[in-house]
Amino acid sequence: MVVLSPRLSALCALLLLAVSTDAQGSSAAFSASVPVASSSEAASSVASASSVAASTVTASASVSTLSTDSASFSTLSTDSASISTIASASSSVISGSSAASSSVFITTAASQSASTAATGPPLESTQITLPISSYPFTPFPVPSAPPIPGVFPSTSPRTPPPPGSPLIPDFAPAWAHAHARARSLIASWTLEQKVNATTGVGWMGGRCVGNIPAISPSFPGLCLEDSPLGVRDTDFVTAFPAGITAAATWRRSLIRARGLAMGREFRGKGVHVALGPMMNMGRIAQGGRNWEGFGADPFLSGEAAYETVLGLQAGGVQACAKHYINNEQEHFRTQESSDVDDRTEHEIYLHPFMRAVQAGVASVMCSYNPTLTRTRADLVNGTYACENDRTLNELLKDENAFQGYVMSDWGAHHSTLAAVAGLDMSMPGDITFSSHTSWFGANLTAYVRNGTIAEARVDDMAERIVAAWYLLGQDEGYPEVSFNAFAMNDPATNAHVDVQEDHYKVVREIGAAGTVLLKNVGGALPLKKPRSIAVIGNDSAPSLRGPNGYPDRGGDDGVLAMGWGSGTAQFPYLVAPVDAIQARARRDSSGAQVSWFFANWDLAGAAATALDQDVALVFLNADSGEDYITVDGNEGDRKNLTLWINGDPLVEAVASVNRNTVVVVHSVGPAILEPWIENPNVTAVLWASLPGQEAGNAIVDVLWGDVNPSGRLPYTIAKRPEDYGAQLVTGGSGSEILRIDYTEGLNIDYRHFDANNITPRFEFGFGLSYTTFAYSNLHIKPLTHLDHTSSSLEAAWAAGRTVPAASGGSTALWLHRPAFSVSFTVKNTGARAGTEIAQLYVHFPAGAGEPPKVLRGFADVEVPRGGSRTVEVTLSRYDLSVWDVEGRGWRRPEGTIGVSVGASSRDLRLRGSVPL
Repeated sequence: MVVLSPRLSALCALLLLAVSTDAQGSSAAFSASVPVASSSEAASSVASASSVAASTVTASASVSTLSTDSASFSTLSTDSASISTIASASSSVISGSSAASSSVFITTAASQSASTAATGPPLESTQITLPISSYPFTPFPVPSAPPIPGVFPSTSPRTPPPPGSPLIPDFAPAWAHAHARARSLIASWTLEQKVNATTGVGWMGGRCVGNIPAISPSFPGLCLEDSPLGVRDTDFVTAFPAGITAAATWRRSLIRARGLAMGREFRGKGVHVALGPMMNMGRIAQGGRNWEGFGADPFLSGEAAYETVLGLQAGGVQACAKHYINNEQEHFRTQESSDVDDRTEHEIYLHPFMRAVQAGVASVMCSYNPTLTRTRADLVNGTYACENDRTLNELLKDENAFQGYVMSDWGAHHSTLAAVAGLDMSMPGDITFSSHTSWFGANLTAYVRNGTIAEARVDDMAERIVAAWYLLGQDEGYPEVSFNAFAMNDPATNAHVDVQEDHYKVVREIGAAGTVLLKNVGGALPLKKPRSIAVIGNDSAPSLRGPNGYPDRGGDDGVLAMGWGSGTAQFPYLVAPVDAIQARARRDSSGAQVSWFFANWDLAGAAATALDQDVALVFLNADSGEDYITVDGNEGDRKNLTLWINGDPLVEAVASVNRNTVVVVHSVGPAILEPWIENPNVTAVLWASLPGQEAGNAIVDVLWGDVNPSGRLPYTIAKRPEDYGAQLVTGGSGSEILRIDYTEGLNIDYRHFDANNITPRFEFGFGLSYTTFAYSNLHIKPLTHLDHTSSSLEAAWAAGRTVPAASGGSTALWLHRPAFSVSFTVKNTGARAGTEIAQLYVHFPAGAGEPPKVLRGFADVEVPRGGSRTVEVTLSRYDLSVWDVEGRGWRRPEGTIGVSVGASSRDLRLRGSVPL
């Protein structure tokens, strides 16, 4: 006899029936109060193991979730979700045998409607049933390859190769050792102890936003804490630049330095798992959380994810790659079904996660949304991301040989059988926050004891979790948790440990390096000791509430240095541009005059302040964040692509009276600049993204030329919102499920503009400098290898045959090692030293079905005035491959593959072809 949770007992009462009910939704509201999640629970009942195993269930339950990864405890949103479980009929991974796999069946009754003004948004209602049966478990094979000195060295996450190194780190021996130690430790654990290692203690059940309990003296448990830009919910930490700003640097060394500094701070606070980096794609320009990630190109996002993971884990903390997968908008994120074809999934959305795996990432967080990956024309596999056999087991653990663990996003766990489909850890652990029930916990124990889930699978779950702990060396000398995420000022649980070190230096450097010079007429910048300066706009000023006055930064008042939501951190201080400008102006001349005007809606006052000044600096912004907070009607995602707080009229008013108007924009993503971008009195534009706590100092470094701008756009800035290939899907109510069709396929961002001959305002990869560069001497040659460990696979690829990706094939050494060298010369032809971001694009043959060009390499090159530098970028076979849907692997397309090198996606200076 087992005592089950009230919810599961109620489901068991529906033996042999397929029941589908609609859950009722409720809207999120921003509040500073602490609402309490509640649910109506029936009395506990007892169900026999045999009756549980005999039933076929489709369940619906009201799940009260905090709509964040691990969001602020002061803002609660209650969502309802239809709970269903699924195992892919095409997969043999779950059962270990095709016979057992064939017992899984899926029934779908879909009601779909076109998106028109009359019918509303596209909706999808899907009923999926999975019989509660016996699911054996076979561990995934662990691929191995011998270390190759100078190519594939064996190493640990604590000592990775340097940034930009051609070395491919071999973490397999470190993982093998960690797994062996984990197996030894859990061998003495009871079933309940192993289950406890997979189950969070519940919302607010510990001092971190997520907590795994201590299991034994040898395993003290885990602290999991946000965010991707710093340690959240505590003090004396650094507020780093956002991911989008780091990506705008296009500099691997700075992205790594940011990751390393954050890793040291997480470790210093006693956090075992840092909930980042975020690597969802900027598919939708208005996407609320785009700023947490690395832009709109999979290669750039992948390289930034790779360097960030290496940096975080070198700092001693476990990294967590999120949100896996197809979670590209906030609106209805728990009730939207992302419909993605298999090739697009592999080449775009899976790629950054693959790079995180190659960096040895310890954990992956599955997302809220259901996702449908169309593997073949006649097969659709759709279910919640945290119980999706195809994405978790087949793509992540099999094809990409991921050896860490998968945790749920907070409240994204919907069934006990999610364990069968690949979920390893439930966060925060309870079904409804503070409900003291769990899909894992006692229910997972019951499922093992009644034969539904193999204990070997629970062993695998616990082993993966403990192995990651060993992998990062967290078993020896690790600091204790020194803060309380739910009560920051409680003296009993907050030691106020200062972990900032000198990290403000990397914040300032990235803030400047991530600033993109979009326009500079007549050498307006850098500033040349102006005697009178007008600083205009609310974005130049401190917030009236202080830097942390809005919970989770859910407000736009003053300089914008990060977006809002769970991806934030507390500012230790925030340097406003007006303060830094005054300080810098007085360095130039004790007689310099600085005036300011912060009231964006008072256009007459702004114009009067700017009149007759040597330069007018206008600061604007655009904000967004997570959907549990609504700011000025923007429910996470932006309502439009205009600049906020009367931005466009403010520029026009100032430019009407000042012929040297310089605009600075702090923004979460693209914005439409057409109202004023061609105004001749707007002489310069700086795109500063979200620079973190040193915002004012970083922008002053660029304005005055102490730093020569080298930032490049990580996305396209269009002339019109409708020019983007993918739009935000809105609408929906109650329990409706929005269908989000990724119909643009591979043509995301600049690829769509290229494929459809649409001229952007500023293209992907664009950015000016205070100097100029010339390119020459392009050479492309194949690289030879002394070893022949994979000669047969390389020969098959060269012949155009598809090489299967199963059993770690997508991350195999032969596919990713350098195969071709592309070298060229960059010469500084201007008047000052500078850094050029050289970009390499590949042009696949016309019949390959690829976009006109795709980014496959970049390098930051520091060149002195009048000097030249030879640059080498390597290409792997993976870089030159396409995903073969039918062959389930990577293939070299037939025909000539071209290569272009230049300063942006539309400023290509050199052209050649790969000698295949």
